[in-house]
Amino acid sequence: YNLLMMEITFITTGGTIDKDYAVGIGTYDFTIVDPVISKVLQNIKPNFNYQVLPILKKDSLDLNDVDRALIVETCINQKNEKIIITHGTDTMCETAKLLGEREMEKTIVLFGSMVPYAVNNSDSLFNFGCALGSLQLLGHGVYVAMNGRVLPWSDVEKNRSLGIFQSLN
Repeated sequence: YNLLMMEITFITTGGTIDKDYAVGIGTYDFTIVDPVISKVLQNIKPNFNYQVLPILKKDSLDLNDVDRALIVETCINQKNEKIIITHGTDTMCETAKLLGEREMEKTIVLFGSMVPYAVNNSDSLFNFGCALGSLQLLGHGVYVAMNGRVLPWSDVEKNRSLGIFQSLN
């Protein structure tokens, strides 16, 4: 065991990434028991220590102030400085803003996907790779990793008509 080995906390909140097609109701829902990130981490054989904290399993449109407070408090209470959060894309920027305004001495990267991990050609693995790679290089702050870009919380928005995250400028 290397005492200097990097340690990352993964916080899962739900979102499209963790949805699967629910045959009985004919739509996408949270039918997967364990967070997708647990399976992905097993597959990549990471050369770092990690823990996965599943705190919510909600569509981001269903997140409320209590849920967001839980996300913020969970980040504050981590001894670990490096945190990745899986989050639904619809309100990811709002959560990033709340976290960013707290000015924690941590590096936090939020990511999600437009297509569930369980569906072919999902963007989830690509977004995960961007989040994980950037987490290791960025200084303290809160960032959103989507569509091949990593943007600070204060300069990111979801362009719903194009289906991408972009800089405000």
